[in-house]
Amino acid sequence: MRLTLHVWRQKGPKDPGRIVTYDMPDVNPDMSFLEALDVLNERLIQRGEDPIAFDHDCREGICGACGMVINGIPHGPRRATTACQLHLRTFKDGDEIWVEPWRARAFPTIKDLVVDRSAFDRIIAAGGFVSVPTGSAPDGNALPVPKKVADLAMDAAQCIGCGACVASCPNGSAMLFVAAKVSHLGLLPQGRPERRDRARKMVEQMDREGFGACTNTGECEAACPKEIRLEFIARMNRDFLRGTFAERPEAE
Repeated sequence: MRLTLHVWRQKGPKDPGRIVTYDMPDVNPDMSFLEALDVLNERLIQRGEDPIAFDHDCREGICGACGMVINGIPHGPRRATTACQLHLRTFKDGDEIWVEPWRARAFPTIKDLVVDRSAFDRIIAAGGFVSVPTGSAPDGNALPVPKKVADLAMDAAQCIGCGACVASCPNGSAMLFVAAKVSHLGLLPQGRPERRDRARKMVEQMDREGFGACTNTGECEAACPKEIRLEFIARMNRDFLRGTFAERPEAE
């Protein structure tokens, strides 16, 4: 199988980037996309050239590290699939493939396909947790949770924080990510006491990080490899508004 890769190369955050073309005449269609990049990097190293920098970790669609835009689509053309689980058989022999990093103001490029996604970490630190007293662990069945609620919380908890929602959004919004993190905690009994305060703090931190506003284009849901639904954004907005009004001082 022969492919032509057009890859974004950028030496550092302050350096100008450019597209570099690489010919791959003999790749196995059963390779994952990241394995193809591994093969390309081995050839570059053998030629004494700088290998392509890209994020990866588990390569099982779990960690969310493998963020890249493939042919204009975050993680590539296959729905509900991360780049590490995207196989070359998805493409046709002779295809030309364009590979770029996430494009968002809040995700500055570090090198090549690697971007700084620490903004997500700061949003989580602002409120994406449950405060509990120390002591022995309570019985797992002490707080019964209806199956419908548990299923909904697990749907939100599938978010792997890859940033595809941000990369796909024309506004560079992180609303789907924040909504998933707010919802999976707020739906469960342990997270309800801080539900509104959590939403307010995380949304405010998201705004400070420079993410754009949500205009309900739906690109985030379409690009999400875990198929997180837009309904979680509506749920978060309700919690945020209630939390904001609760913080206002009473009129004298």
